[in-house]
Amino acid sequence: MKFAWFIAVRYLTKGRKNSFISIISLVSILGIAIGVAALIIALSLINGFQNDIRNRILSSSAHIMVSDRFADGFTDYRALSHKLEKEFKGVKAVMPVVYGTVLVKGTGREVSGAIFRGLDLGRKKKEPWLAKLEFGRLPANDRELLLGREMALKLNLFAADSCLIVSPQAALSPLGIMPRFKKFRISGIFRSGLFEFDSGTVIAGLGAAQQLFSLKNKISYLQVNLDNIFSAEKVAARMRGHLGAQYAVITWMELNQSLYSALEMEKTVLFFTLTLIIIVASLNIIAGLILLVMQKIKDIGILLSYGTSAAQIRKIFFLQGAIIGLLGTALGVILGLGFCFLANRYELIQVPAEIYQVSFVPFRINFLDLAAVIVASLLISFSATLIPSRKAAAVDVVDAVKYE
Repeated sequence: MKFAWFIAVRYLTKGRKNSFISIISLVSILGIAIGVAALIIALSLINGFQNDIRNRILSSSAHIMVSDRFADGFTDYRALSHKLEKEFKGVKAVMPVVYGTVLVKGTGREVSGAIFRGLDLGRKKKEPWLAKLEFGRLPANDRELLLGREMALKLNLFAADSCLIVSPQAALSPLGIMPRFKKFRISGIFRSGLFEFDSGTVIAGLGAAQQLFSLKNKISYLQVNLDNIFSAEKVAARMRGHLGAQYAVITWMELNQSLYSALEMEKTVLFFTLTLIIIVASLNIIAGLILLVMQKIKDIGILLSYGTSAAQIRKIFFLQGAIIGLLGTALGVILGLGFCFLANRYELIQVPAEIYQVSFVPFRINFLDLAAVIVASLLISFSATLIPSRKAAAVDVVDAVKYE
């Protein structure tokens, strides 16, 4: 092995006759490095975007939703909440939720449709965006509510203003059947960071929502939050087995399946597309090594005549390609990780915060993705050495030295 390694390194680095081949080797190293760096940067960008989107969605929705299949809400939610928190490992908190569609009318003519969500705002464990409001405070009674930032801007409403909430549920009055409506005072403005949520959601206490939708002591569903969001499928499967067919158990993955499927598909397509850069660079390895074999036929013949085996000749040229692949991959990893670190450290890629809800594009390095890039690069590089190394091992010693 030391002999093959010595010859391989010497062929790559020594000799004036090898200058053209050395340039091809350098181009191959740079090509592989650029491909690996591009893959790491692109995958880290998608991971950062996907992680940011996931956190924003889950900050305003349940990890698992538990609802009654056969009734419009259920009353025995306190016992069920206690059971879910105590009997299922990984459950962090369970919150009762009442929700329904409403119309929100401001002080002017502006009207907006919204989801009216009633939450138990007295709980200690709250979502971060509820614990730290942009303006105002949490509702103190059943005649106060919170408005999303985007909806407040649209309706020209501020903290301490009043608004009219109109429910599509009918109410019997002396004038006949009328839609149910109630006047609320805006106690605060929240901002979750998710545009759709901030522009179409109203938050109030549980009692206020139950009064508005005439649910009495009923709730719409239980919102279950987990310690590990990726264990949602396993926890949900155990819940379905214990709770029976009466209750529907839906995970966040099922609720947002189309979005995450699209992101995963984009990530997969990008991986294979950028891998083409590494494949193109590997063609330079093949070309360079074949040229080297043709140039070194005399040397190969001399080595064979001195007793060097065909396997050792094959190993010499395989090691040359392997060195190029290892150097290119290592350089690409350093460049890719370095760019991601600098981009996060100095927020290099700025975006309009009012549009994307973040001030810069985050890069998140997934070590499984990093390992996949390294393995793919090395496999392609090593595979590119097979043809030249076999060609070198197939050289006939008589033909190689007969003109010397």
